[in-house]
Amino acid sequence: MRGMTWDHPRGIDPLLAASRAWQEQTGQTIAWDRRSLQDFETFPVEELARQYDLIVIDHPHVGQVADAGCLLPLETVCDMEALAAIEAGSVGLSYPSYHWKGHQWALPIDAATQVQAWVPGRLGGPLHTWDDVLALARTGGLGLPLRAPHSLMSLFSLCGLEGVPLDVQGPDLFPAAAASAYDRLLQLAELVDPVAYDQDPIALLDAMGAADSVIAGSPLIYGYVSYALDGFRPMRIAFHDLPFCGPAGPAGSALGGTGLAVSAASAHCAEAAAFAQWVASGTIQADLYAPAGGQPGHAQAWEDAALNARTGDFYRATRATLDRAWLRPRHDGYMGFQQQASDRLNQALRGREAAASVIAALNQLFRDSLA
Repeated sequence: MRGMTWDHPRGIDPLLAASRAWQEQTGQTIAWDRRSLQDFETFPVEELARQYDLIVIDHPHVGQVADAGCLLPLETVCDMEALAAIEAGSVGLSYPSYHWKGHQWALPIDAATQVQAWVPGRLGGPLHTWDDVLALARTGGLGLPLRAPHSLMSLFSLCGLEGVPLDVQGPDLFPAAAASAYDRLLQLAELVDPVAYDQDPIALLDAMGAADSVIAGSPLIYGYVSYALDGFRPMRIAFHDLPFCGPAGPAGSALGGTGLAVSAASAHCAEAAAFAQWVASGTIQADLYAPAGGQPGHAQAWEDAALNARTGDFYRATRATLDRAWLRPRHDGYMGFQQQASDRLNQALRGREAAASVIAALNQLFRDSLA
């Protein structure tokens, strides 16, 4: 079998370890290829399904892949008791994020959402309030990944933190009240180094982890457990729930993570599905996947004392944000909207555009995506 994942130790190392263990148990081999984070977020899954048996996907793709018919509905090839156990152990909305139009298109092997990152030794602790965030930004010690689509993810999360509901059914995604979230994002964008527009979370965390970096924290960034491990980078990075900027607490962060899907064109459907349900199971996620550098999607791993001790409480410190994360739209057409809206948002941030026209433009793009 052949599999495709994304190019980061968190994305490839645990799958290589799991595939070695799987081969020892079954004799079946899986060769893994990888693509960049940018390709992972944008590349059409249906093209990958022509070449690979197993594909790591992002949940906003499910509407597109369901209509294309390029992936197998997993309830047709997996053991239902195994699926029920994975669903019961899923953290946050990780499992239902891959459920669309009555079918399960992938199994969560990785769970993530936007949280905050901070560097012990540069800060005495995580940022708790938005005043803390602004104070750090004014010193030059704040980083913020604004490369598409992460500026849009931050706008989503800020809406959640302020208790502003977003309507995934449309026709308008953003209400007028989203203007205050945009204004917060604009304020940060004006305070951080313009290199932010070229940085995704990996680039910013790599920069933060350098010994000579001045970046001490990032208030809105996808959690990456790799950087919480001693020795992964010169400086260990800690992670925590989102800072508060409203009464809702750490709610409404834009859910991320990855799921493992099976190609409908695979000549090894049963074998691929068996591997997917095995690697997504609680025991394998806690005992094999996470120790090999993964960021599991199962609560059995997130609640494991040894895994938390090894990662500076990465899992415990961000669990509240993950459990209350927001599920992005997933209709066929959303992926195009995500790229176009991110580009339009970055244009607005660079030009210091007023909120009303930006919200109107984003809503028009969303209406177009629904059509």
